[in-house]
Amino acid sequence: MSGTLAVAAWVAIGAPFAGAALTPLVARVHDRAGDALAIAASFVAAAAALRLAPALLAPEVLPIESTVSWLTVPVAIDLGVLVDPLAIVLANVVAVVGFVIMVYCRGYMQDDASRTRFWMWMNAFIGSMLLLVLASNLLLLFVGWKLVGVCSYGLIGYYYRDQRRYWIGGPPPTAWVTPSEAALKALLVTGAGDLLMLGGIFLLYGYAGTLSFVALYETAPVWLAAMAETPGMVVLVSLLLLAGPLGKSAQFPFHEWLPEAMTGPGPVSALIHAATMVKSGVYLVARLVPLFHYGWWVAGIGDAAWFFHLTAWLGAATALLAATQALVAVELKKVLAYSTVSQIGYMMLALGAAGLVPGLLADGYTAAVFHLLSHALFKACLFLAAGTVIHAVHSIYLTEMGGVRRALPLTWVCTLAAGWSLMGLPPSPGFWSKDAVLLATAEASAPLFVVGLVTAGLTAFYTVRLVGLVFHGPAGGGAPEHAAGGPEHAAGGPEHAAGGGHGTPDGTISMRAATAVLGLGIVAAGLGGTRLEGVLHHGLEAGLPASLSATPAEAAEAVAVADASSSGAGAGHVLVLVLALLGSAAGALPAWRLYVSRRASPEALLAGSATLRALDGFFRRRWEIDTLYRRIFVDGTRRLAALVAASLEAPWDRAVHRGLPWLAMERAAQLVHRLQADSEDLTHNVAYVLAIFAALLAVLLLAAGAGG
Repeated sequence: MSGTLAVAAWVAIGAPFAGAALTPLVARVHDRAGDALAIAASFVAAAAALRLAPALLAPEVLPIESTVSWLTVPVAIDLGVLVDPLAIVLANVVAVVGFVIMVYCRGYMQDDASRTRFWMWMNAFIGSMLLLVLASNLLLLFVGWKLVGVCSYGLIGYYYRDQRRYWIGGPPPTAWVTPSEAALKALLVTGAGDLLMLGGIFLLYGYAGTLSFVALYETAPVWLAAMAETPGMVVLVSLLLLAGPLGKSAQFPFHEWLPEAMTGPGPVSALIHAATMVKSGVYLVARLVPLFHYGWWVAGIGDAAWFFHLTAWLGAATALLAATQALVAVELKKVLAYSTVSQIGYMMLALGAAGLVPGLLADGYTAAVFHLLSHALFKACLFLAAGTVIHAVHSIYLTEMGGVRRALPLTWVCTLAAGWSLMGLPPSPGFWSKDAVLLATAEASAPLFVVGLVTAGLTAFYTVRLVGLVFHGPAGGGAPEHAAGGPEHAAGGPEHAAGGGHGTPDGTISMRAATAVLGLGIVAAGLGGTRLEGVLHHGLEAGLPASLSATPAEAAEAVAVADASSSGAGAGHVLVLVLALLGSAAGALPAWRLYVSRRASPEALLAGSATLRALDGFFRRRWEIDTLYRRIFVDGTRRLAALVAASLEAPWDRAVHRGLPWLAMERAAQLVHRLQADSEDLTHNVAYVLAIFAALLAVLLLAAGAGG
């Protein structure tokens, strides 16, 4: 069985890369054959990933590692795959959801003249992400990590010619953002985190002597103790290793790249936000959690606690911050982008909470992965539905939509199912997973739980607002003060809106099928939520490295803590559940009144409160964080470039390109003229010329001798 699973893992990685390489060749024969091959490659990857799934029910056969030696000198480097419960879950999320998105793309991109390039990037994206989650060591993971970044650059900047209809942002005074600018921003911001993470990997290798996950787990007691001997080293490594995940998963302070990543085609947003890139950070943090949990709770290394405090608090802060921005965003896909940032914050919050108290590791770990799985379903569905809506209404703005539920009935129903799950309402998968996150957080830290609870209320508000503005109310929206989208969006929108789904309700058949499959998946996962959570908990707990389990004394302490709170655990669980539902209701009901039933006016509400107007402006300006970053990094770089040009480049330019030629030509000419003027004797002039030739000949002979 182990051999079969290893082969399936290699096939899952290889199939999308093969599709990316072969699609252009096949497309030269027939473009539709290229489309079919691209989708078939993603299907093979999905089938191979599904072959791994049954092992979750029998985790005792895991982990399975299959490696091939690449280098032995000067260091040993292996290329290999690691199949364990965490890798299996992530591989299925990436491959299966990715395949459904590829099916959607068949109709969505069918009139795009450059779709061969699109298929290449999409398959390479899926293959890179599968390489990342199935890699057996940190080095190979980092290769996949960087490939994901390169592919995201190509897809976010897919419309790299920057035609105005593909700009996002606005309406004025909000700045416009071009696809090439958005792609560059994503590459630079995530690259900054990647560079810091690479430093952490180097330090980790310096102490552990290996980058293999299995070896790191097995030798953690040795290298963690050695690392702790240097004061502050564990904290430094924690910070550096977390920088990469914070960047890739768009968490504070690296979160500002993701809202602009909406410049790519609609399915690209679904792939990046639901199944691939933003989940890579959560995956890597989950890989590292057992190491630092051992360091703190078993080895007694106090500095290891920083890893969990940073992860939990940065996740909570990001969840709240992004949710407030989703409240006021006027672009459909940007609301979903802010929502993604917020929901990833929930996952980070759960992973941080897993290490804040004894005995919470498995629960927090499972809650984060469960929410990752449910989020992949409902957010992919929401983004595909958003693509269909934009196709139909020819606009990116919520305020230019409205009343389309009769024209797009399937899209409306699927959006309701996905939005219901996003709000965490029963019996959706989002209800079960968000409840698990909040329960783990409540056991770990009351302040963190309050932040999570407030964020749940904000999530419900912006979800109902989105549904109301898109599908209910008058056609064309109901907020004219924000509706001036500009002529560049009036005639076709930022996507290929002229196709309009080719006159069929809810888009082409492939678009409808993909959206419906995800909608049905949400319903099925919700109805089987407790069973699904149980399977995940059993598999993930069994997959935690046995070598990092607590010693008998510490295990007894954890059991004692659990027993002490077990009597109130049931009541505490019910209380958390009730508070979560009340929080969601507190956000959903006002939004329903403002944007669905229209019994109150958002404009009147803002006009009557200076505080609300101030908050509205503050949230629209993204807490001034993006403005601050632009002033420091963009404007600062330009000012530095101007300073360098004026103080360094200009003087050197004058000295080298003007001064030296002047000396060589003007001064030498003057000297020759003076010599000629002082000597009227032809003999002197001839001697002067011969001396010049002799000097040149000597130089040439010396050069030839040196070359020989």
